[in-house]
Amino acid sequence: MLDTTPFTSAADRFADRLRAAPQSRLQRGAAAEALELARALSARAQHLEDPAAEVRVMPDAGMFAVADQLVVAAHDLAEVLRQPAEVVEAAALVEEAQQRAGI
Repeated sequence: MLDTTPFTSAADRFADRLRAAPQSRLQRGAAAEALELARALSARAQHLEDPAAEVRVMPDAGMFAVADQLVVAAHDLAEVLRQPAEVVEAAALVEEAQQRAGI
C-alpha cells in the first residue's frame, strides 16, 4: 500500500491553519485559495477513479467550511493515488497553495 502521509499531513496542516485564521485573512484570499486547491484535488481524484466521467465541481460552501472541504478532497485523492511521484506532486500542490494563501 502506498504511503500518502506526506500529502495528507500537508493538507491537514493547511486545514488547521485555515481553521485558526482570522476571518479577515480568510476574506483576503486564503479561503479562495483553499477552495481552488480543494476543487483541483477533487477533480484529480474523480479523474483517476473514472477518466471518462464528467468532473463534478466542488461547491463553494463558504469560507468557514473550506478547511473541511480541503481535507475531504485530499483524503479522497489519497485513496486513489498509486505512485510515489503522485504523492510528491500532490503534497507540492498543497504547499504551494498554502504559500499563496499566506497562512
